[in-house]
Amino acid sequence: MPAVVGERFNAAAWLVDRMAAEHPRRTAVTVAAGSAFGSAGASAGASAEDGCDVSYGELAGQVTAAAAALVASGVRAEERVLLCMADGLELMSLFLGALRIGAVPVPVSTMLTAGDLSVLALDSRARLLAVTPDTTALAVAAAGSSPYLRDVVVVGDPLPLPPSLRVRAWSEFLAAAGQAATEAVATPELTVTDSPGFWLYTSGTTGTPKGAMHRHGSLRDTAQTYAREVLAIRPDDVCYSVAKLFFAYGLGNSLTFPFSVGARTVLDPARPTPAGAAEILTRYRPTLFFGVPTFYAALLAAEIPAEAFASVRLCLSAGEPLPAALYARFTRRYGVELLDGIGSTEALHIFLSNRPGRVRPGTTGEPVAGYALRIEDDEGAEVADGEPGHLYVRGESAAMGYWCRAEITRRVFRGPWLRTGDTYVRSPDGYYTYLGRSDDIIKAGGIWVSPAEVEGRLLEHPGVAAVAVVSVLDADGLEKPVACVVPVAGAAVSEDVLVEYCRSGLAAFKRPRRVLLLDALPMTATGKVRRFKVREHAIAVLAGESSRTPAGTATPASS
Repeated sequence: MPAVVGERFNAAAWLVDRMAAEHPRRTAVTVAAGSAFGSAGASAGASAEDGCDVSYGELAGQVTAAAAALVASGVRAEERVLLCMADGLELMSLFLGALRIGAVPVPVSTMLTAGDLSVLALDSRARLLAVTPDTTALAVAAAGSSPYLRDVVVVGDPLPLPPSLRVRAWSEFLAAAGQAATEAVATPELTVTDSPGFWLYTSGTTGTPKGAMHRHGSLRDTAQTYAREVLAIRPDDVCYSVAKLFFAYGLGNSLTFPFSVGARTVLDPARPTPAGAAEILTRYRPTLFFGVPTFYAALLAAEIPAEAFASVRLCLSAGEPLPAALYARFTRRYGVELLDGIGSTEALHIFLSNRPGRVRPGTTGEPVAGYALRIEDDEGAEVADGEPGHLYVRGESAAMGYWCRAEITRRVFRGPWLRTGDTYVRSPDGYYTYLGRSDDIIKAGGIWVSPAEVEGRLLEHPGVAAVAVVSVLDADGLEKPVACVVPVAGAAVSEDVLVEYCRSGLAAFKRPRRVLLLDALPMTATGKVRRFKVREHAIAVLAGESSRTPAGTATPASS
């Protein structure tokens, strides 16, 4: 047997094989009723309309089948497998199956545009792309963008793709494995804790897509820190996450954490809505509910009945800061403790969080066991309590760096420390409070939005001369992108026209929620946009305080 450097460890074996051996009949996954897909491996007689339950033993079989199919397709260790798929058993099986053979699964957002997917297919050099019915149109547009792509697997109807690509339905993909491939994956690949595991793409602190490269051991690290210490997760828990599996947050919530202890996860392939969440809460009675502040505000606005949360012992929030007022409204109405925390794609999950029984509203809480935090000034010196500065985190779950992004990697990963890009202040008794981003990147609905990307799209419109995109807090205290646009002289543009223009060229979460027309943007003496002045103007206009700002700042243009 070849020598192996480091601890032998395969994340798929740790998460699935271990539990399948100990509790083969225990339910691992419930796919929500009404799903049009995501029912592979369902128990006999189950239908997508009924939903389905899958045991740990059945899930282990599905993962082995997916691993064998990948081997039969020619996927080798450390080659990338791009997964643009809705939450379901197919996505879960391919993610874990790729880990099992030492390949690198790359789950990406189903909210991307075809152009976005094309960029990621080329950048990742993925060997195989898998899609579900909601993303097949993206695959058609993106399939020809990468010379490295050889296989497309479709959950649903066949696609008209270039003849250079092998296109197969899910059932055909699995059936092609054969006995030899199945035997080849009977034993997991000889991976170690530091072996390349999976990638998660993020715009993060720089606004350009970057693949954060995580190790096999990173999944176990998050389970043994946040899940163990903050959630105190146990085998009888039922996890339901509004954030999907392609998010670092959702991956932990719906896969790593429940499987680490033999608990159950509920997957819903549909886009989350308050009504849909209420139905799942009532029908499947989860004990742990994971959301983002924007969604908690939406639940309140939809007046979801308090009884929907009767089974929930903890609600968790991340992705963007949770305003104290929103925390108070939610907990008062639903009577469930709501814990806010902060994590990142680069750190894989939450490293700073409030705790049950000692929540301090408006703060992000205290460091999670296993992580160290520093707040530094612009020169890199650690600041005193009460002084604002840049937040850095150190922990075993941190990514190894960004794929093919050496300069950015050096800037964000500083030895064992990871630059979060957030400005924080620490109280004398150890609670951390978020003050804002250290740059201009916006986090709307828990998802990074690069102002430069939105500005680039608007500047493609022939009627736009200049634009600045800033974040403005809505009525619930949540960040939303607002575009301040200077029209070309004589151009007949309107807010509705420009919002629709963004809608057709950007993912939905990136489009500005409002477009304000200005005569000019406020500039510095060196010709840079004074973004804080733009933000002040946007806040004033949207609050209805004034139709014009004081002299020297941007002023609205007539429509």
